[in-house]
Amino acid sequence: MNGLSTIAGRFIDPKTIENIAPLGNGLINDTYKIMVKGDAKPKYVLQRINNAVFTDVDMLQDNIEAVTSHIRKKYESQGVEDINRRVLHFLKADTGKTYIFENGKYWRVMDFIADSYTYEAVTPEYAYYAGRSFGDFESLLTDLETPIGEIIPDFHNIEFRLKQLDKAIAEDNAGRMKDAEVQEYVQKIKSVSEEMCLGERLYREGKLPKRICHCDTKVNNMLFDKDGNVLCVIDLDTVMPSFVFSDFGDFLRSAANTGAEDDPDLDNVHFNMAIFEAFAKGYLEGTKSFLLPIEKENLPYAATLFPYMQAVRFLTDYINGNTYYKIKYPTHNLVRTRAQWKLYEEAVAKVDEMKQVIL
Repeated sequence: MNGLSTIAGRFIDPKTIENIAPLGNGLINDTYKIMVKGDAKPKYVLQRINNAVFTDVDMLQDNIEAVTSHIRKKYESQGVEDINRRVLHFLKADTGKTYIFENGKYWRVMDFIADSYTYEAVTPEYAYYAGRSFGDFESLLTDLETPIGEIIPDFHNIEFRLKQLDKAIAEDNAGRMKDAEVQEYVQKIKSVSEEMCLGERLYREGKLPKRICHCDTKVNNMLFDKDGNVLCVIDLDTVMPSFVFSDFGDFLRSAANTGAEDDPDLDNVHFNMAIFEAFAKGYLEGTKSFLLPIEKENLPYAATLFPYMQAVRFLTDYINGNTYYKIKYPTHNLVRTRAQWKLYEEAVAKVDEMKQVIL
């Protein structure tokens, strides 16, 4: 408590701090709520930035400041009410920056948005809200002139992920290329690799633009008010230039999967078209002001790309000896590969149906 109070006191008046306690269960950053004297509800959020994941904290915070400032100005010009609940606000520390470096760790403080809620359930209703919210988010940033850095280089670059797989195969550090099933999945992945690199090719040809995207589109990355209305998009650490496929495909990879990401029973894994239709409806409404025909017509491709990419990443890690993802048992990454490949196949089988929804 004392250490956290010292850190928080570099952003706010330390004399006003009543209590600091853990908030949520985030997988990347450590988060705390700050209670101030005389207030019944938390006033601020203190967060440790995981600089092992986000190595350039300057870029990270510059990106977030640029995005939130731009959205705030847009809302002000539009006369949006209750702006402080509609866009995140980060406090400046005694350094003049929105973060500090203290005892080998990076920290930041933001306003706590009271009477707000997150939801984990992925229903057609919330899938629609997600599509609309992330589409609106992208739309608000189409005229952002401040440069936004790529905070995790090649994060959703499938050509890069396939090169990582090739390197893992060549080195075979864990001796797993002797496994017939591993060889089978390598062959499957490579058999469609050219068509799955469509986005990168279109970009090089100058046909496909990069947008400012959220790049971590989940239902629980939105705040709702008590009446169920969306307040704002949160968790902005991964905001960076990417294809719209990132926000569209990554959401559906998890939300439209009827099974678990690591489901050992492949009979559970199917592609939920009701979730796709709801999300696509909201997303197309949110992006109608800027989405190009080539982006729109390839949204079904995006829905197949992300389970494919995740299968590549899980298999790469398995071949490397499980050095990146946390595992619960030795073959966990191989089980994940099977499940993601099944989801990829299920999504491919639904492409014609997706096109009917999109077009």
